Amino acid sequence: MASTTHEWLLKRNCSMSPRQAAYAYGFLCLFTFIIAAPFALNGFWVVLAYAALESGAVALALLHYARHATDHEHIALSDGCLLIERIQAGSVEQVRLDPYWTRIMPPTRRHTLIGLESRGVKVEVGGFVSEKIRRQVAQELRMELAGSSVLDQPRR
Repeated sequence: MASTTHEWLLKRNCSMSPRQAAYAYGFLCLFTFIIAAPFALNGFWVVLAYAALESGAVALALLHYARHATDHEHIALSDGCLLIERIQAGSVEQVRLDPYWTRIMPPTRRHTLIGLESRGVKVEVGGFVSEKIRRQVAQELRMELAGSSVLDQPRR
């Protein structure tokens, strides 16, 4: 019997990739220092100092943005395994649940996540997507888990 896999990818809606953020920062710095240089040459060094301070603050903000721009959660349901993989700021966390014993707690209030629980292991997912998508994913997960019940599987 062929193995089927159902997958969900829950990721942030970011307008710039980390590379694009670096290019934007470079152009911003170039523009800022082109404006500040004539003032500094005429003796107004405080403008150049302010430009450097501003560029440093923008660098910190864009660095934080770039670290989290590729954050996502990947949920894969295959025969005998529900794999939840969370990538956040470059670190990877994986949790494997038994799909036959997994209970899904859909979001009931605003700003709550999808709860997955199996044999004492609890995981919350959906932090990177909107509430509407969270409800949709919870419903799809519930349908897929119901469709892959123990009775549908071959005996081992």
